Amino acid sequence: MRLLITNDDGIRAPGLRALALAAAQAGHDVTVAAPHQEQSGAGAALSAVTDQGRVILEPVPFDGLRAFSVAASPAYIAVLAALEVFGPAPDALLSGINRGANAGHAILHSGTVGAALTAANEGLRALAVSLDVLTSLPSASQSVQEFFREREGEVLHWSTAATLAVRLLPRLAAAPPSTVLNLNVPDRPLPELRGLRRATPAPFGQVRMAVAEAAAGFARITVEVREDASPPGTDLALLTDGYATLTALRPPSEDPDLLVVEDLGDGQASGRP
Repeated sequence: MRLLITNDDGIRAPGLRALALAAAQAGHDVTVAAPHQEQSGAGAALSAVTDQGRVILEPVPFDGLRAFSVAASPAYIAVLAALEVFGPAPDALLSGINRGANAGHAILHSGTVGAALTAANEGLRALAVSLDVLTSLPSASQSVQEFFREREGEVLHWSTAATLAVRLLPRLAAAPPSTVLNLNVPDRPLPELRGLRRATPAPFGQVRMAVAEAAAGFARITVEVREDASPPGTDLALLTDGYATLTALRPPSEDPDLLVVEDLGDGQASGRP
């Protein structure tokens, strides 16, 4: 397959390198295009830094692969890929490997998943890949920021997530255009995984925002791991039990079963609860 690989952690992220090299070693035609700086939480935002209207695409060394550092959000990069800015349009876009799970309904805010959904909106197949590194957080009293600072530089099991992602590529290639798969993998060696399960997104995310301090004119926000128990069969519950999870997603679409307005017959419309 011809693959465009991006992420939201930035061009220097180890997860991006692990995914790109694994795909290339499996014989796929890989191009890397990732944000110049971290874009976590960007969702599907289309943002870019331009110079006289031009988005700068800086070629960078990347273990022999064709790679670009782009001053843009992951979703913007997905659009550029579909427009053949990096060469012929890819057969699929891979996004990740993210440092932290993208599970539950909080994927709405994920730059990793946002890139995949945007690619699907452009008619491409896409796979978002994330490594769950928060399950081992000692307690919810420790902020996520503190946890990541403590683990900075720690060797994570990127190869486990990369291996599973590459194994899923034949399924992705056989799927209809605009298919999006969201893969979350526990941070452990491959032989220690209990398996790969199809999962329903949990009704909440793995983390939540909380007010650490507030006064006149300012608020300081922290991010903490939620203590709520996840319903059985959801992605967060299965990750906690040691399973990798796979969830099929779709870009925003109409819900034909929900009536929001009705025709009054005189050319006027009124809202209806």
